[in-house]
Amino acid sequence: MTTLRDSAAVRWAALMLLAFAMFCSYIFMDILSPIKDLMQSTRGWDSLAFGTMQGAETFLNVFVFFLIFAGIILDKMGVRFTALLSGAVMLVGGLIKFYAVSESFVGSGLEAWFTSHLNYIPVFQELGVAPFYEGMPASAKLAAVGFMIFGCGVEMAGITVSRGIVKWFKGRETALAMGSEMALARLGVATCMIFSPYFAKLGGSINVANSVKFGVVLLCIALIMFVVYFFMDKKLDAQTGEAEEKDDPFKISDIGKILSSLGFWLVALLCVLYYSAIFPFQKYAVNMLQCNLTLTEADPNTFWGGSSVTIVQYLVMLLVAVCSFASNFMKKNKAMQYGLMGVAVVALVVYCYMGYMRGTAETIFAVFPLLAVAITPILGNYVDHKGKAASMLMIGSILLVLCHLTFAFILPMFKGSAVGGTVVAYVTILVLGASFSLVPAALWPSVPKLVDEKIIGSAYALIFWIQNIGLWLFPLLIGKVLDSTNPAGTAAHELDYTWALVMLACLGIAALVIGVYLKAVDRKKGLGLEQPNIKA
Repeated sequence: MTTLRDSAAVRWAALMLLAFAMFCSYIFMDILSPIKDLMQSTRGWDSLAFGTMQGAETFLNVFVFFLIFAGIILDKMGVRFTALLSGAVMLVGGLIKFYAVSESFVGSGLEAWFTSHLNYIPVFQELGVAPFYEGMPASAKLAAVGFMIFGCGVEMAGITVSRGIVKWFKGRETALAMGSEMALARLGVATCMIFSPYFAKLGGSINVANSVKFGVVLLCIALIMFVVYFFMDKKLDAQTGEAEEKDDPFKISDIGKILSSLGFWLVALLCVLYYSAIFPFQKYAVNMLQCNLTLTEADPNTFWGGSSVTIVQYLVMLLVAVCSFASNFMKKNKAMQYGLMGVAVVALVVYCYMGYMRGTAETIFAVFPLLAVAITPILGNYVDHKGKAASMLMIGSILLVLCHLTFAFILPMFKGSAVGGTVVAYVTILVLGASFSLVPAALWPSVPKLVDEKIIGSAYALIFWIQNIGLWLFPLLIGKVLDSTNPAGTAAHELDYTWALVMLACLGIAALVIGVYLKAVDRKKGLGLEQPNIKA
């Protein structure tokens, strides 16, 4: 019997619903990242407060083991229920964070309560892992609470989307689907970088709450996407006769089966090292560029400094993304494929020129996911048909190290040269984005090869939990390194990021070592990581 997933159009439509929901969540995840300097000037958040709040996103996932419970919920209740739950949890957390940075919070009784409370968290304070500290601004504390709740939802959504893709694409183009989903979702990073400062400065006055409000609206849209997916997935199960809820009771021994796999541990370690060098960096990247580039922001009375240029640049960015992504599916029509690639390249050059003319760091860093959008489907398709996942992870680690070292030592050498520094920044950011694309294309599709299908939700949850340890720790560590390596009172645009970037480069080196060992283990034990996903 022909089912919905046998139709390429329908299963890719299901993928697009999941990808767009993650696109919206990625925007909210970094909504304050491009306005770190504004948070310092308007809300009194120094690097430590900013880093502590950003790290709070994963606090409940790591220390209350919420992600483990999320994996159990996913295995027991299925993709549909967990998708809706994750969407609702993200929205609740987003609303709390919005209130925390809004003008309504300033001078409220709640602000007074947060100022005098949560300054000492027993046990966590002694261990040095508390999500709050004495002297932390009240708005940052409440924003951290909201971000914790959002973090539970977004990580639950992440494992749910991965499981959903496996469900719809198993035995088909799994790596291509996962790579495409992540590439499209990561356009949220560029969208955030372009529009967060735009909304914060809208109307000629600074209001950081407007940026978060924009993110909350998108979280509402993400929830709608999950609702639509709910009905598509339900119809698929009605056709196949598959039960959404599992009859087998969850056993602790299932976790033991996962943890006993050496391949699983190596993939999990690769994940935490790699993602810890990327996601925490994203939260500081705009400020790092502000500190290392010589930029002259365009006059607000000109086109380059006006509000309309934001929309135009975003449309150019979408043209780059759409044309480069679509070119991957035009292999039977070479003229169309090369034509789309040509349009994408020209549009990318135009986009970079616009970023330079605007003279803002956030529009420069927004180029980060664009090369990934172009090459992730290529890499995913290669893994599906040729394999070599472990080798690709090693290449990604090498590129990661080179990029962070370039930011640390090469980029500062061009301070004073607007053109030279901008060119170095653009090239390095694009390569870093390309490096990042190797992970979803190679790593995530490898997980089903390491564990039984019945417990794949729990396996993804465990990997995400281990990953979240790094995503909690390193935003905090970057903030602490910045505070300890810069004199007290250093202006937000004058920080020295050298040692923070060296720390991130060391993560890439460790990931490379693990990647080499993983390839050796795969060769010895026949895990199948170097084998194609689609069998001839």
